[in-house]
Amino acid sequence: MAAVSLTFQFLRRPLMTGAMAPSSRRPARAMTRHIGLDEARLVVELGPGTEVFTDAVLELLAPRARLVAIELNPLLAERLAATRRDPRLTVVHGAAAELAAAADGPVDAVVSGLPWTVMPPAGRRRTLDAVVRALAPGGRFTTFAYPHAAWTPPGRRLAADLRARFRTVERTSVVWPNVPPAFVYRAVSPRR
Repeated sequence: MAAVSLTFQFLRRPLMTGAMAPSSRRPARAMTRHIGLDEARLVVELGPGTEVFTDAVLELLAPRARLVAIELNPLLAERLAATRRDPRLTVVHGAAAELAAAADGPVDAVVSGLPWTVMPPAGRRRTLDAVVRALAPGGRFTTFAYPHAAWTPPGRRLAADLRARFRTVERTSVVWPNVPPAFVYRAVSPRR
């Protein structure tokens, strides 16, 4: 299969792809640190896209753990399934809001590369609600955002939606060597 260009996918479907260029390894490390991946049994990745977060998760995941990567873009899902031969990885072509069915069990951590600020508000809320329902008690959620968009109404709504759904939400410092610079939200699900 020919390589899938992220820029082409972004130009073709900007609301589905969300980024013109892949994230660097630095935000991937920030996304996967301090979320208990070394002890997790089941991790879900939403929007694996160019797989930089997938690689970072697999580096930290225990040999018997599972990673379910859910990708809406059929070309990116097909590419991920074709290029990764790790028995811990299952690729699902589908919507992030359906993660409970795809994961088939309580999820210890969710790593998200979704373009939250360009999502319709109802879709963002539905997906975040699905994340909370799928997470095991005390489960972790991590996603990234861009400082230049954090002050916009969609960026402020994302921060408010996270605070409304999770017991704790922290924001890391900005990872400047990324194009564009990004920061990470880390959240812990409420104990039930």
